[in-house]
Amino acid sequence: MNDKLQIKICPTCGSNKSKRVIRDLTRIYKERKYIVPMVEFYDCPNCGEKVYDHEAMLKIESHSPAYRKTRSMTPALRKNHKPAKRIPASPA
Repeated sequence: MNDKLQIKICPTCGSNKSKRVIRDLTRIYKERKYIVPMVEFYDCPNCGEKVYDHEAMLKIESHSPAYRKTRSMTPALRKNHKPAKRIPASPA
């Protein structure tokens, strides 16, 4: 995170105690736990706010079963997708 996101003040509470941390995140999706290893983000000990940069969000999404399901369904939806019929506007 040298040239990336740098947080000095918490955007939620204004505390100057936000620190960059690297840790495993444990999340739950549909009552199933999953772990995202070694995520780098800013954590505010004052209010609990967590700020993730784009790279961290991509890592979280890559481990999340919610996003895996969406990605696996997308090609099938596109294959069977039919464009809506255009209805001409009626004259006023």
